[in-house]
Amino acid sequence: MIYPDSVRISALLPLLCALALTGCTASVAPPASKDALAAQRKLNDSIRHDLEQIPLPSKSRYLAVHSLTIWENPYLTVQGNMVTLHVTVADANTSNLGVGGILRPVGARRQDLNVRTSDLPAAINAIPQSAWPYGRVVALEEAHDAPASARPELRRNMEAAIKTLSDIGVIVYEWQDTTPAVR
Repeated sequence: MIYPDSVRISALLPLLCALALTGCTASVAPPASKDALAAQRKLNDSIRHDLEQIPLPSKSRYLAVHSLTIWENPYLTVQGNMVTLHVTVADANTSNLGVGGILRPVGARRQDLNVRTSDLPAAINAIPQSAWPYGRVVALEEAHDAPASARPELRRNMEAAIKTLSDIGVIVYEWQDTTPAVR
């Protein structure tokens, strides 16, 4: 007697064999329709146009920064299934009195947002222009302490984030943390 579950399994058997032979471990996503790709391209063009109001970055200014703790532009931490967007909003008080002190800490102006990679263009577009003192550049770093088994997925997400940011006209500075980890 043949059960419905065994019929489903026998129908999937050729697909499973093909995946096993090719060494593919990722799930197969359905191809995006031409209309969806055109809509995404149109949205990215609109976001690119909005972001063009932010000037291009000066390399001499942002390459001189050697720690993310003093990085003033937005930066991204890429994780296995999401991206954390770190934004330091500009200080509303324009005087130099008490900057960084107990009454005006920099950490109070910092916001961390967890974003799906697909929502990254809209999130970048929502950042106020005053939060881009170096120009249209973001630092991009891999998540720390990720297990070795998660590294391939992490690298794929890094590449997807770089492509997405390039598509909307944002310069990517791939951050390399050269300080040894404290254990």
